[in-house]
Amino acid sequence: MAWQTIAKSIRDWALPPNLADYGRARVAFAWEGARKELDGLPGGQGLNIAHEAVDRHANGPLRDHLAIRWLGKNGEVEDYSYGRLQTLSNQFANALQQLGVNKGDRVYILAGRIPELYVAALGTWKHGGVFCPLFSAFGPEPIRARLTIGHAKVLITTEVLYDRKVKALLPSLPFLDHVVLIGSNHQATNVPNTKDYLRLTENAGDSYTIPPTAPEDAALLHFTSGTTGTPKGAIHVHGAVIAHHITGKLALDFHQQDVFWCTADPGWVTGTSYGIIAPLTNGITSVVDEADFDPERWYGILQSQKVSVWYSAPTAIRMLMKAGSEIVRKYNLDSLRFLSSVGEPLNPEAVVWSKEVFGLPFHDNWWQTETGGIMIANFASMDIRPGSMGRPLPGIEAAIVQKTEDGSIQEISDPDIQGELALRPGWPSMFRAYWGEPERYKKCFAGGYYLTGDLAKRDRDGYFWFVGRKDDVIKTSGHLIGPFEVESALMEHKAVAEAGVIGKPDPMALEIVKAFVVLRKGYEASENLRRELLGFARTRLGAVVAPKEIEFVKSLPRTRSGKIMRRLLKARELGLPEGDTSTLESE
Repeated sequence: MAWQTIAKSIRDWALPPNLADYGRARVAFAWEGARKELDGLPGGQGLNIAHEAVDRHANGPLRDHLAIRWLGKNGEVEDYSYGRLQTLSNQFANALQQLGVNKGDRVYILAGRIPELYVAALGTWKHGGVFCPLFSAFGPEPIRARLTIGHAKVLITTEVLYDRKVKALLPSLPFLDHVVLIGSNHQATNVPNTKDYLRLTENAGDSYTIPPTAPEDAALLHFTSGTTGTPKGAIHVHGAVIAHHITGKLALDFHQQDVFWCTADPGWVTGTSYGIIAPLTNGITSVVDEADFDPERWYGILQSQKVSVWYSAPTAIRMLMKAGSEIVRKYNLDSLRFLSSVGEPLNPEAVVWSKEVFGLPFHDNWWQTETGGIMIANFASMDIRPGSMGRPLPGIEAAIVQKTEDGSIQEISDPDIQGELALRPGWPSMFRAYWGEPERYKKCFAGGYYLTGDLAKRDRDGYFWFVGRKDDVIKTSGHLIGPFEVESALMEHKAVAEAGVIGKPDPMALEIVKAFVVLRKGYEASENLRRELLGFARTRLGAVVAPKEIEFVKSLPRTRSGKIMRRLLKARELGLPEGDTSTLESE
């Protein structure tokens, strides 16, 4: 189905967009100019994320401005001004100094979305440590693997998570010098071989001078699962803050009076780059919700906190669609002015649905753990083509490439031709290494490009369209089929809530397309419905592209960032090893 372009005009803008003229902005943009929007450390001592995110505001007119409003799962509300964040992060930096943490040491945190997580991130950056967030839903083995890969110096976690997931691991972690516990009542004083977070920080001084920090000093270690092998630890540097700041301004259209809600957990790179850094550097207010997804709660937060910019994931948006449009009418969401999505491609029907329900479309964007920040986006001023991930940001050079027979990389200049999405290196938030794996890192670059592993195409007007992961693409009877296209078509059917598509080996066609379908509430699996969906997809996609098999399932395996784990669907279908499943949502 060809989706109609959602045209933009001045009437659609509650505020003038920061990026009003895309063509002019691309010509005029320079990363050196973006750097000038930040202060740098006093005395020309370098560039530090925490200084740009907190101290420069706390030392100026935004000292008393609300930086973070934390909403506890049991109804608690705590407000953190930029001045308060400065004091708390100073205390944490001093506490790290007392623990003997040195520049470059890895400081891990295993916790839910609690205030201490955000304070620890800022304090770690101030002290020159490398901040390593972990999902609180990780099991013991993925926790052990990540602590081991990065040789953790300090682990901050809660008393509950320590008892359930960490305590038994300690004999296998001889390099871990300190475990700092946050108790259920913010105090954990009686656990052997640990330190109490509250006592440690309250006894530390509340003044701290950030030491010289070079832009290339390591700041972040984020883990991402590969299709095979151990998790990859992507290293990002303090200079990445330039990209975090400017992409928040251009791609998410931050304005000074905004109240921003990024629903991502900091265990996922989005929750750090845009749940912590970008909104703080831009001096706006962020909402942080501790609780799990619940449609009524989410709509209540949007209303009560008067959220103006909302950044979420396709999975959550589809779950809101599944819950129905009637719920939305119970709430006043007039404060919303910009909606954005990331995690995996946003299905066209979700863009259209949000326009109908909220009066605003979700603006999809694309980036990776490795890129550190948004690379391609649908901007506030730009017409939206539902299903497209948009156009490259100013300062980002994106191309569609292919390998030639001699192994070299060739750019595809013709429109609508599928190839691998590639980026010219040089943006500040580009990852600098995979921790301890130089050869793995080296393989990501060829022909002057960073090769993303994502297949895409570019239309005549420069909009990029996601096709699928390089290892997800299905080859059947000589045709290359992207699973996202099939999934999107199936989701147009009123009975389908979600769909995951794989290539299943076939002796004649090499592979056939198989779809795993989750039904909406009120529909039951049946042979008649299966036949109906097969016919529906065949009508939409044609005989070559449409699935040959459909299996009804209760849920799809997804990462906590919302990506459908198609490789896991395929492994289960074929009885193969499942590989690394540490980022898998609980099923």
